[in-house]
Amino acid sequence: MRIAVVGAGGVGGYFGARLAAAGDDVTFVARGRHLAAIRERGLLVRSPLGDLQVPSDAVVPTIADLGPVDLVLITVKLWDTEDVAAQLTHVVGPDTRVISLQNGVHKDETLRKVLPRESVVGGACYISAAIQEPGVVVHNGTMQKLVFGAYDGQASEVLQEFLRRCLEAGIDAEISDDIERLIWEKFVFLVGLSGATSVVRRPIGVIRGNPRSRALLHDLMAEAVAVGRAAGVQLDAGYAEDRLAFCDTLPAAMTSSMHHDLTQGNRLELPWLSGGVAELGERFGVSTPRNRTVADALAAYESGTPTAAV
Repeated sequence: MRIAVVGAGGVGGYFGARLAAAGDDVTFVARGRHLAAIRERGLLVRSPLGDLQVPSDAVVPTIADLGPVDLVLITVKLWDTEDVAAQLTHVVGPDTRVISLQNGVHKDETLRKVLPRESVVGGACYISAAIQEPGVVVHNGTMQKLVFGAYDGQASEVLQEFLRRCLEAGIDAEISDDIERLIWEKFVFLVGLSGATSVVRRPIGVIRGNPRSRALLHDLMAEAVAVGRAAGVQLDAGYAEDRLAFCDTLPAAMTSSMHHDLTQGNRLELPWLSGGVAELGERFGVSTPRNRTVADALAAYESGTPTAAV
């Protein structure tokens, strides 16, 4: 398959490299120091499942440099979604499918404002991977799964072929006929984990071990469930309790990508996580005081660590 990966970070770098190693025609879109390093030495992916090396000619600096493709994987940060969608209009043909592996539930709505609705496929990924240094991606652990599906539940030939290519590449993958619910289920957990670890500034073990911060974690997820149900998503009413029990099984040192970005002084995906729950709550008439408080408490860090006031 001809596959474009827009964003060569942890997620895009890993899955794209695995597909390329299996013989697919994969082109990465990268930028900055990461782009320069890949052009010089190629992209190295270090993984417990086997290291991967992508050649230097498999990367381009802009979407405009891409040719026609069968499938696009979007793995950039959420604030880049609108810009990426606008640039993809010349790449997406009648049979092209676009799968966003980004966090949150706003991503596909944003893409469908610009791209044909039938081209936008729901998707979710489950992996811990990040850029270790420019040109190098590290996969932590062995979990590496993709789930994707059309919103109408119909699997096109392109999706069926992509599933085959993923499985042949050694990627744990499946097609879902209820992808919206699955995306929301992941969203519920991410909202709780990202919000709690970021506002408390500690990993999950500390949060779940204290009754009050544990209640915060639960309530952040419960509000997300309530908003999803109000939006018509078939979420179980007790799903927050299910995810809280799941949190008890996680390594105590586990944290979130938003907590990592906060500690590093980076921009945050806050408007699409706790902020996104608050915004959707207003839209659907659901009270979200816990998520609103997290969004307000972290608002000053949304664009990165603030400088001292003058």
